[in-house]
Amino acid sequence: MDLSVIVPTFNEGPNVAELVRRTSDALTGRLVEVIFVDDSTDDTPDVIRAVAASADIPVRLIHRDNPVGGLGGAVVEGIRAAESNRCVVMDGDLQHPPEVIADLLARAEEGDTDVVVASRYIAGGTSDGLANAVRTAVSRASTLLTKAMFPKKLHNCSDPMTGFFLVHRDSLEVETLRPRGFKILLEILARKQMRVAEVPFSFAPRFAGESKASFSQGMRFLTQLTMLRFGRMSAFALVGGLGAVANLLIMGGLQLLGVQYLIAAIIASIITIVANFLALEYLVFADMREESGLMRHRFIKSFTFNGIEAIVRIPVIWVLVSQAHMPSVIAAALTLIAAFVVRFVFHALVVYAPKKSRVGRAVRAVEPLEDEVTA
Repeated sequence: MDLSVIVPTFNEGPNVAELVRRTSDALTGRLVEVIFVDDSTDDTPDVIRAVAASADIPVRLIHRDNPVGGLGGAVVEGIRAAESNRCVVMDGDLQHPPEVIADLLARAEEGDTDVVVASRYIAGGTSDGLANAVRTAVSRASTLLTKAMFPKKLHNCSDPMTGFFLVHRDSLEVETLRPRGFKILLEILARKQMRVAEVPFSFAPRFAGESKASFSQGMRFLTQLTMLRFGRMSAFALVGGLGAVANLLIMGGLQLLGVQYLIAAIIASIITIVANFLALEYLVFADMREESGLMRHRFIKSFTFNGIEAIVRIPVIWVLVSQAHMPSVIAAALTLIAAFVVRFVFHALVVYAPKKSRVGRAVRAVEPLEDEVTA
């Protein structure tokens, strides 16, 4: 097999036949397979099966009933299942033109690279397919931020945010990848120094369907970037920081409406405890959820701990305000900062501890945790 083309899909049925046809036409004479790793909730799996029955090239379907790791997790699963050492990753919406796959393969066959990136930002490439000027600006800003955080590893990559690339599977340490979102190339390049080459491509308009870009995807990207650069504790700090800001804004807003400051602090704490748990669940500890029991059990442990912490923290706020004559919002901010490390340790070692062999695995988790605390 010369090449395995891995296409993660989510409700992309109208694009499947055209993608397979153009891929087959672009790689005439090559031994190539297309692997759809599908998380769809519609009839896309049936469409893929129908296309596979009449396609000129092998088409395989991996349908995930319980998706883990989002689009990045789908890509990793596809790489594991691929028959070829060379794996092309591309979106299923045809914004990544299949005709460019031949260019990626030709560059890879020169033998001096680990990854060949299809870039929008080198000579000959364009990003015209982005929906509007805002999307273009966000894409450019995200690229600059990412390259600034990994200046060495991304030195030779102009477009680390692309989802269109070829990777040699034997250059990857697949088990070290921790996919949490849709920027799987960033995950690959940030984990290990890779030999990178680029070919240009023009980002096309969607063939059919709607964009999956959203605010939540943006938050997943920021969390992924933070964890890659600084570790899980920093991602926890990012979520905690946003929660602390929200807590103070809610508390301040309620006081402006005439709510007494202790009542305002209680209401703000309840709202942010729930919001922070959801952020930890789907962003910071997403890769640990499967082994840590039921979500409602995690919520009960998290809510109980944070409730006890709030019960302790709010009287401290009262002492700081009434005895030290400190402004109430500043007092609340100081107590939130003081609680941060304790919250992180509890969630990492208790709330998201693996359900089986909990004690042994928790003990083994102490060393890397100590490294993160020290950092």
